[in-house]
Amino acid sequence: MSYFSRLTDIVTCNLTQLLKNAADPVIEIEQIIAEMKEGIAGANRSVKTAITNKQAIQNELQEHQQQISQWKEAAKNALAAGEEVEARNSLVRKQEVEDLMAGLEQQHQAAVATCEHLTTTLYALEARLAEAKRKQMELSESIGLTESPAQDASELPVSESSLSPSRSEQIETELAALKRELGQ
Repeated sequence: MSYFSRLTDIVTCNLTQLLKNAADPVIEIEQIIAEMKEGIAGANRSVKTAITNKQAIQNELQEHQQQISQWKEAAKNALAAGEEVEARNSLVRKQEVEDLMAGLEQQHQAAVATCEHLTTTLYALEARLAEAKRKQMELSESIGLTESPAQDASELPVSESSLSPSRSEQIETELAALKRELGQ
């Protein structure tokens, strides 16, 4: 049985409710986690694609900015040489590139927004997966499948490798602020 047809289903799901209706919650949580991992893999691919698209548009904008400078310089040189028609033609080309850039800037803004949205969704998916793994640990402990002493699932250690570099930086910054607040 497939639990999730869309990534938003993962973010909005109620694990407790899903498991409450399950015949075998341990098996069900394993399947849920597997589906979540597949969703996260897809979300990671989408984020990487969005970042690549955003960067490509940004590179194209930089190239066009250089062309604008070149056409402006060509217009100055033509005017200095007394070639007003050539200067006018260079300014027309400069204006064409500026018009193109205006459209690309809108695309870039959309690409940035898409990238931010996908990244936020990815973080939400990762949070939901962490919750599912804690729920899996609780279920395993409740039926005696683990040999370790009972531990509150909300206190399970977070591995540094499971966090993205930007997430790790955010955590470290927040941790440092809390230490300062406590005078440590």
